[in-house]
Amino acid sequence: MKVDVLNIEGGNTGRSIDLSEDIWGIEPNEHAVYLAVKQYNAHQRQGTHKTKERAEIAGSTRKIKKQKGTGTARSGSIKSPIFRGGGRIFGPRPRNYKIKLNKKVKRLARASVLAQKLAQGNVKIVEDFTLDQPKTSQLVSILNAVGLTNKKNILVTGDYDQNIYLSGRNMHKSSVLNVDELNTFSILNCHNLILTEGAVEKIAASFKTETK
Repeated sequence: MKVDVLNIEGGNTGRSIDLSEDIWGIEPNEHAVYLAVKQYNAHQRQGTHKTKERAEIAGSTRKIKKQKGTGTARSGSIKSPIFRGGGRIFGPRPRNYKIKLNKKVKRLARASVLAQKLAQGNVKIVEDFTLDQPKTSQLVSILNAVGLTNKKNILVTGDYDQNIYLSGRNMHKSSVLNVDELNTFSILNCHNLILTEGAVEKIAASFKTETK
């Protein structure tokens, strides 16, 4: 399928780029997308949560009152969970939340959200460009020209460009990523996907590499 390439002024360059049907034209698989997002969110968890249980509380082991004759329940330790300052019963322990997901499922999920964005008309392709210096206003003017300023956008570049990255770091809604950082969650979490020509080529190359 052919998609027009825009220049940084928002006009048509007169060129178009061919998007592979195997990536951008597939039927989205919602379950694969769900699994990929679930894995992404799980990997954001540090898993360092911890509370002290009864055996880890510092305190005296002396029996705090006699066994019988007090008129209340028997108790043998100040570290008991029923007392204030005692250990916690079945408290959280450090654990690993990582989820294993097959490469083919992750590939299908990423292709599904790319195809969904394209079908919704939320994919724009711009010509490759560079900035002479980090300047947020220049990057905002490019988004203004494309007509996507008031939306949550992701600008995807083919390679890491420090000036473009630093220019986009200060934008309120939009962000800048390179192809290597693009994942299913980030694509779903934006309204518009703005790709440079180099990014489109690297996305196609990455899918070919994964299928080998």
